[in-house]
Amino acid sequence: MSLTGNNNYFDDFEIGQVIQHARGKTMCENDNVGITMQVLNTADAHYNEDRVKDTFGKRLQFGGVTISMIIGMSMQDTGENALRELGLNKIRLKTSVFHGDTLYAYSEILEKKPVDDISGEVTFKHWGVNQKNELVFEGERRTLIKRKPA
Repeated sequence: MSLTGNNNYFDDFEIGQVIQHARGKTMCENDNVGITMQVLNTADAHYNEDRVKDTFGKRLQFGGVTISMIIGMSMQDTGENALRELGLNKIRLKTSVFHGDTLYAYSEILEKKPVDDISGEVTFKHWGVNQKNELVFEGERRTLIKRKPA
């Protein structure tokens, strides 16, 4: 199911609902090298193919980019009416991601609590898989989301 469009207010989410997000992303050189250098992560595993040929076999994708890609792909459905991000917890990188891997994102609504007349808090479990359907990331995100206009 996808909520892309106007049906992503606090009132539209149901506990237990699972969303398969529409977009996927093939990881490329810019995703790894460009962003990883900007945060000054210079680990050989991200840059030096000679060093990783006997361990990983090829360069690893920086985990921070994997997390950002999965949550970013979910935002069209879970964040368009967000007022504030409240927390990101239980972060787990489960399987290595490499250049050329394609990632897909999913979300489940774990909890929702009304806050006031204009907003409510939603807890999402986000996870991502690669093209082999291997779990690469999972985490929980708490967000304050607008209620539907009266």
